[in-house]
Amino acid sequence: MDAHADQQPPTASTAYARAELARAFTTALGHRDPDTRARAETRVERWRSVLSGMADGRLRIGSRTPVAGLPAWVTPEVVRGGFATGEPAAGGPLLPYEREAARRAGIPDDRLDRLALFDHHLTEPGLTELWELLDTGRYQVALPEEAVLPTVAWLVRAGEVAAALALVEEVRPYADRLRFLPRPSETPVPDARAVHRITADDAGTALSGRGPNDRIEAQRESLTVWQPFTDELLAHWLRVRKPDGTARTDGPTIEDPAWREHGAALLRRYRDLAEQHTRCTKHRRPRENPALLRAALEEAVAGRPLDARRAGLLRHAIASMVRKRGVPGSAGHTALRAAQARQAALPAHHRLARLVAARLSVLPQGSGIPDTAPLVAPVTEAEAASTGLPAGAEIPPAVRATVDSALSAPLAVLVDRRVVPSAEVLAELVPQLVAATTAEAYRDESLRTLMAAAYRAFRSRRSLLLLNLERQVRMDELPWVRAVAGQRGDGDATREAARAALRELAELAVTAFPATILPNPLVRELSVLARQSALGAPLTEELAADIFMGEFSPKFPAAAAVAGELLQGTLYERYYGIDYAAVRDLAAVEAAPAPSPDRDARRSRRPRTAPAFARLCAERSGSTPSTSVAANGTVIEQAQILTTHNLATLVARVGIAPEPGFDALAERCFDEVCRLVSRARGMDRPLATLKDAAYAWRQLVFHLSLCTDTRQAALIAALPERAARHPAEVAARLTPALAGLRLVAAGGTFGPDGTADDGRARRLLGWTTAPHWLRDAPKGTDGPHRTGS
Repeated sequence: MDAHADQQPPTASTAYARAELARAFTTALGHRDPDTRARAETRVERWRSVLSGMADGRLRIGSRTPVAGLPAWVTPEVVRGGFATGEPAAGGPLLPYEREAARRAGIPDDRLDRLALFDHHLTEPGLTELWELLDTGRYQVALPEEAVLPTVAWLVRAGEVAAALALVEEVRPYADRLRFLPRPSETPVPDARAVHRITADDAGTALSGRGPNDRIEAQRESLTVWQPFTDELLAHWLRVRKPDGTARTDGPTIEDPAWREHGAALLRRYRDLAEQHTRCTKHRRPRENPALLRAALEEAVAGRPLDARRAGLLRHAIASMVRKRGVPGSAGHTALRAAQARQAALPAHHRLARLVAARLSVLPQGSGIPDTAPLVAPVTEAEAASTGLPAGAEIPPAVRATVDSALSAPLAVLVDRRVVPSAEVLAELVPQLVAATTAEAYRDESLRTLMAAAYRAFRSRRSLLLLNLERQVRMDELPWVRAVAGQRGDGDATREAARAALRELAELAVTAFPATILPNPLVRELSVLARQSALGAPLTEELAADIFMGEFSPKFPAAAAVAGELLQGTLYERYYGIDYAAVRDLAAVEAAPAPSPDRDARRSRRPRTAPAFARLCAERSGSTPSTSVAANGTVIEQAQILTTHNLATLVARVGIAPEPGFDALAERCFDEVCRLVSRARGMDRPLATLKDAAYAWRQLVFHLSLCTDTRQAALIAALPERAARHPAEVAARLTPALAGLRLVAAGGTFGPDGTADDGRARRLLGWTTAPHWLRDAPKGTDGPHRTGS
């Protein structure tokens, strides 16, 4: 779902909830993994709550207060699609740490509830406990509500008694249901400037839970059990057969009693091995050489002569095995088996993972790891003695990757080390940094730490499905955040800090992932910094085509106007056929305040929608918003084109200047286009991948437009050569797009249908209501020709 559903009015339907309930029920009923079944059972209960609440009116899906009796600031439990279940996320049974706090407070079991615990922390002993938490920073805030009581305690200590009383009065009606106490922690709240994907205990849990890899263990069994046995079987047959598989005339025959007796012993050992070692099954396949040797031996040991067919198969099996690996005991065969034995002797990855988990267990568990090198060092002598692992064994890459995920370092370092592999992962980590920047405005250090923790928790709050262009709850609406709002310093220093953080994060995102549009969670964080920096930088979310109803908020035309300031007269404007002068005029009209219905009122209200911008997008797309996802997608894509989906705002307002240069970013965008088109070739449903390719192409055109004319021309001329580094079909598919780009760069234009030169030059877009031209294999290639969407 769109993380910012406040920009569009979707329809809340029980059909979606029923479909999700059915999906969860199917998983709970038939999945092989018991943990997966258990999670699915939980989802079943939550979806049943959704449907029940919608039926009896307890839930108003689409409202920012979806649960009757709970205000907007309460964090709701939200399931897929933004549906509230009716339960508060901070509700449910008391957690162990709450019970321990009640025990310390001396609250008897017959009075044990959250209200009693809340009231205790308003007493002198309770406030003293909270002040100690504030001073040490040894607490965690997993949900925003868990910051309430520390905020009350801070206000009391700061002499803001009236504000503390007002906050208590506002939240106490919910104190019997909601968790307002933070969780104790062994370590202080970490410095948010150093971020991490997972904590040390998360990494340890993941590693300790790894079991044997069935394929690897089957291969190990093959190398250590079945190949040596097969060598014995072959050597036994070579006593009566030549290396070419024909019968010997200079030694024992299959009638020899000693030969048969040894063969019988081999067969008995085979049955024992087959019973004990069951991972590898190749030896059981009738057409495999080991099975052919064994079947022939069974006949010979039983005294039955080999028929012509079995004799021929035996002869072929012996000859092919000797030809491939040599006679058992020969130099070549011995060297091969020695190398395979060394490979089989390598320790299993799950054993090394558990060793690293033990190393992790002695570290602070609730935070990241500042230095991962010691954790992934080879096995020491002492560890070898205690675990049986070979000293000096290297930690495998998969285990190292899990440990690296817990590395705590500046975000740029994590990106450089590929701990952050995508813009989506980057968006998961950015709230840690934005929390620090936002909290810097608070003058008191303990309050700064508390509000940073509350911000991180708030950013984990899942978005609701909203109707009528309502917006998601913002952090400054939380009563405990409002209560300390006067403690913020909103001067030039605060704004400059926000600007610096915004510029740094935006540059990092655009530089690291130039071909990817900014994901909505990242846009949300950048928007927070943009508001704090007072830069007038309108940032827009990607809207969901399946619930789009044709309306845009006023920030979309505002962003398009910024794009016009930067791109008017450039390749980008010409390529997409935009009249940015007209767009800027339209934006100026839609940004004007609407007259108030009350003539005597001095205040005016700004419009919540931008109808003229919506009409322009629909006209440019040739579609009208409807129940068709594809038609909606074409309209949304035109909005992205007009606004550049935040790139122009980041350059023109935020002032980003990516260090590699826009020319290097353009080259990387084109490489990503080629990769996506190549990946789409073998897909039955490639349209989502082709859409991403078109988005990367749009980023390419943007970056090209900010290059000098000389550099731009050189880059465009070199693109066919870069395309030739990929499979031939990729270059062939992109030929019309490359021709269209060269056409516009040379001063040409597309026709109304986005083509030129009888269709040999095309504008590349992602969404279409017709079959996508990029999907069909071009003539003269070996790829499959597909039609239809």
